[in-house]
Amino acid sequence: MVDVTRVRDIFAALKKEIQKVIVGQEGAIDLILSAILIRGHVLLEGVPGTAKTLTVKTLAQSIQSGFQRIQMTPDLMPSDVLGTNMFDARTGTFQVHKGPIFSDLVLVDEINRAPAKTQSALLECMEEKQVTIEGNRFPLSPIFTVLATQNPLEYEGTYPLPEAQLDRFIFKILIDYPAAGEENKVLEKFEAGFRSDKLGDAGLTTVTNPQEIAECQEIVKQVKTKPAIIEYITAITRATRGAPDIQVGGGVRSSIGLFLASKAVALIDGRDFTTPDDVKKMVCPVLRHRIILKPEAEIEGVTPDDTLTAIVNQVKVPR
Repeated sequence: MVDVTRVRDIFAALKKEIQKVIVGQEGAIDLILSAILIRGHVLLEGVPGTAKTLTVKTLAQSIQSGFQRIQMTPDLMPSDVLGTNMFDARTGTFQVHKGPIFSDLVLVDEINRAPAKTQSALLECMEEKQVTIEGNRFPLSPIFTVLATQNPLEYEGTYPLPEAQLDRFIFKILIDYPAAGEENKVLEKFEAGFRSDKLGDAGLTTVTNPQEIAECQEIVKQVKTKPAIIEYITAITRATRGAPDIQVGGGVRSSIGLFLASKAVALIDGRDFTTPDDVKKMVCPVLRHRIILKPEAEIEGVTPDDTLTAIVNQVKVPR
């Protein structure tokens, strides 16, 4: 039987297993686990070599879930991701060959290297948890989650994600370089024999399974949010629409994302109620990719997180 306490224990154990492999990046791990709990998708942005792919692979092994990796390239077609109908000469009929999107956890590597046509193929999958092939609809896994990566440094040969695509991600997580002490620990792990291509030797144990994760996702409905906190969430989102440095503020999906994300924080913490601090913690991950700064603000070096932090400091916190 899954209850609030059981959810807390499962996700604490998952985090512990991931940290057997991943040194540091605690905030990113927390956000990824929160996203899975509320059926959200994640955009991971960071320079190469910051363990984005390794984190997802480790998580998949800890859940004993299906895992697929899609390497985005400029020549990748939608059918390469979703699947297609193929003629079977033996039976004289068309058979559906499902693509790699049919899995529990799907790592979309370097998503901004795929052209717009292929990127848009993900929209239905991410929003409606289904795939349409030749007019036939196929449901995806109950815990289907897209974890996409992109490199913030390269622009040549890339296709910027449109706002509609960005809006499908519950969080945009910024992956930074590890601290000096953490980087030392990474090298010490390699000195002790760890190899990232041999996760089976890392001593990982299976913590849970897709069915139990799906049950945990249902428990989110039991987390209560008082009207005052709902008003606080909408006040923050609405403040982005009139902020002096913001050209386009967050939409309704931003408010929904912030609402769900605060529930995830509470539940992982073992609570069945949300607090203003839960909301504050999730403002930047939920909204940083959903607002567009004015050009003059960007020239002055203002970042989305700077603007969002200022807004949070201005909006009155409910008692």
